[in-house]
Amino acid sequence: MSGSNGEERVVVHEVALVVAKRVREEEEGDCVEVLVSELKKRGLVVDRVVGLADEFLKVAAPWETLGSAAAELHIRKPTRLGIDLPFEMQGSEAFFRQPDGSLFSWFERFHCYQHLLYGIVNSDGYDVTLKLDDREICWAAGESLVRRLESEGVIKQMFPLHDELKRKELLQSWALNWWNFTNQPIDQIYSYFGAKIGVYFSFLGMYTKWLLFPALLGIIVQMIDFGSLQFLVLPSFFVSTILWAALFLQFWKRKNAALLARWQINYLVGPSQGYRFIGMEWSSLPFPKELIKNLGNEKFKEKEAYQRYEWFAYRKRFRNDVLVIMTIICLQLPFELAYAHIYEIITSDTIKFLLTAIYLLIIQYLTRLGGKVSVKLINREINESVEYRANSLIYKVFGLYFMQTYIGIFYHVLLHRNFMTLRQVLIQRLIISQVFWTLMDGSLPYLKYSYRKFRARKKKKSEGGPSTGKILIASRVEKEYFKPTYSASIGVELEDGLFDDFLELALQFGMIMMFACAFPLAFTLAAVSNVMEMRTNALKLLVTLRRPLPRAAATIGAWLNIWQFLVVMSICTNSALLVCLYDQEGKWKIEPGLAAILIMEHILLLLKFGLSRLVPEEPAWVRANRMKNVTQAQDMYCKQLLRSISGEFSSMAKSQQEGAVET
Repeated sequence: MSGSNGEERVVVHEVALVVAKRVREEEEGDCVEVLVSELKKRGLVVDRVVGLADEFLKVAAPWETLGSAAAELHIRKPTRLGIDLPFEMQGSEAFFRQPDGSLFSWFERFHCYQHLLYGIVNSDGYDVTLKLDDREICWAAGESLVRRLESEGVIKQMFPLHDELKRKELLQSWALNWWNFTNQPIDQIYSYFGAKIGVYFSFLGMYTKWLLFPALLGIIVQMIDFGSLQFLVLPSFFVSTILWAALFLQFWKRKNAALLARWQINYLVGPSQGYRFIGMEWSSLPFPKELIKNLGNEKFKEKEAYQRYEWFAYRKRFRNDVLVIMTIICLQLPFELAYAHIYEIITSDTIKFLLTAIYLLIIQYLTRLGGKVSVKLINREINESVEYRANSLIYKVFGLYFMQTYIGIFYHVLLHRNFMTLRQVLIQRLIISQVFWTLMDGSLPYLKYSYRKFRARKKKKSEGGPSTGKILIASRVEKEYFKPTYSASIGVELEDGLFDDFLELALQFGMIMMFACAFPLAFTLAAVSNVMEMRTNALKLLVTLRRPLPRAAATIGAWLNIWQFLVVMSICTNSALLVCLYDQEGKWKIEPGLAAILIMEHILLLLKFGLSRLVPEEPAWVRANRMKNVTQAQDMYCKQLLRSISGEFSSMAKSQQEGAVET
């Protein structure tokens, strides 16, 4: 692949089309042959691979083809002048390059591939008849060929392919690099997977590094007997963890801003820049029938119409939120309380452990079912973009998981007031949850992959393949096709697999923070778990799953608000734990320090919100660069405006002089 700087690169197939096998492939007007011919006309490089049950078209785009597509899409990119401009082939040297040296990010390249593939239209001015064995397909004038073949079942899927060279480099430097516990090649991850996954792993790495402080502190508090000072140690540990969490979230905002500046991503830009989902604009949203009926044929102002429409959307979202909350209270809450009550009755620790494991499996299924109902409710909401819909889904589903994770623990705290039992429950929850998520991340994708290969081989044998011996799958693209996609357990159309990964982290953070005084050692378990999580997630993305579709995201989005909420909840729950200090026998009693603890709670709440003001969300160099870019842009536009005005006045003066001469 030749770049703009004259360097030669090997052509890499980044996208594959899965097409149905045909009986007669040499037939004139064959739809797949026409598709391959049209792809080549668009400047794409096509490699055909025949698999067991399907045929695969591996597609690559040289730099010139990608550049032409980017220019047609008017993709805005940062320039060395400090402003974002629509891409043009002639001035390509003026645009900033990616960390890996390429001109376009993975998100931009995939967007260009979609434009090139779906932009193949029938420009002959008349309908064309395509053939697929005994079938005839009408390709209408002006119609997209790929969409027509998708609707006819000829094209089964389009999915991104792994770049073997870069994948192996990431395996060595990241997934299999166990000795380097927390450092990750974030720039390489961003270049290969896109901004959303790059931001997630940067957040996970920073969170794990910051966990080392409370983990060490938790070991000291848990293992050392401070005697009569124990009543001062726990409040001190509690205050330290709250300040730690508040500072972590503020410094994450700073790191996030620094990452985006390093990657040349402007997260305040609109959809045309490619770093937000291309969603609906207010001007393109259809007005609801209720609003139109109420307004009739009156001529109303645009502002009034948008305001009414906005409140109509809020009302639908509020209705759905109420439905989710009532479902939790009426259906899930009794189940949670029944589990907590049975847990207290059982005396055997082994049976308690098994009960917790069975309970978590059942509640996972029920919660996912509730999540799918939430997706259906969200599809009936009116949201401005896919990003807003995804955030709405995150809030609703986290509410379900919040209840199923913590309600049983709250039951132990409020009713039984047994510190040792609470600690035992926390240990079981942390261990079982980690084992469950690890099995889900590692085993389930491999089982799906094995089952799909088995079905393909079985189908091949039934169609007349070799009756003895194992049918081998030789092509890499077919192996990629059999791998599962990186998708969320619920809401596939709204969220990718990062939904489950972020959810796992949020639930862990809530567990260790809200009950920090009861089990300080939980921070150590969380740190060890996260080190393993980084490597298992890396292996999952690079080995067991397809290459994920690039998603537009510049921050962790709604998850940051959820973590802020969990910090506030932690202040309340740990204050309640400190109010009920335990005596030598493990039974809790009310101490006279209640007033002091309540005062400390209010002070911590003020500190938590005060730190968000004291610690800037952006590093100074990021703000300085942004102001510099804004100033440069203003100067450039002012100069262009002055030249334009001067040119107009010169033209007017010249025309007046010519008129005077003629007269």
